[in-house]
Amino acid sequence: MEGLIKRIHNCTACADLPFGINPVVQLSPAPKILIIGQAPGKKVHDTGIPWNDKSGDTLREWLGVSREDFYNSNLFSIMAMGFCYPGKGPSGDLPPRKECAKLWHPQILEHFDRKPDLILLIGQYAQQHYLKDAHKGSLTLNIEHFREFLPQYFVLPHPSPRNGIWLRKNPWFTEEVLPALREKVQAIL
Repeated sequence: MEGLIKRIHNCTACADLPFGINPVVQLSPAPKILIIGQAPGKKVHDTGIPWNDKSGDTLREWLGVSREDFYNSNLFSIMAMGFCYPGKGPSGDLPPRKECAKLWHPQILEHFDRKPDLILLIGQYAQQHYLKDAHKGSLTLNIEHFREFLPQYFVLPHPSPRNGIWLRKNPWFTEEVLPALREKVQAIL
């Protein structure tokens, strides 16, 4: 795994990124939970620490875990659909670049000594990529039917402050999904 992480950090597949290359991952050979998000934001890109922003604070709250546990790579391995910050678009960050998932995800999954007990698919890009034909057609429908993807996957919206409108429109997420998520995570940890 160390050699793979070194190769990831030396990756130049996206050399044209506006803020440069800084792949952000947290990996160990046998994590209990694998988190697959979208792409790092600017703050995460600058610090090199995954989910080191307001979205990360919300995600840790949703999971019911401390920062210390979250950054324990034996508990949580973390990767995204794009490992580097893709830059800013007209309505938020640009979508993750497609090179990372194709290039690195299969190698990472092959390097695990054992399959993670749970894979969190955060946001539409991770869900489209991993759910394939089981995808329900929208992020909301996926999350409404989250139990259908268990025990392998737990689907979540992105915990960005920009998703506050979605959270207010879908109070069932806080009432039904989050308690099930915390229960599952605590049982695994």
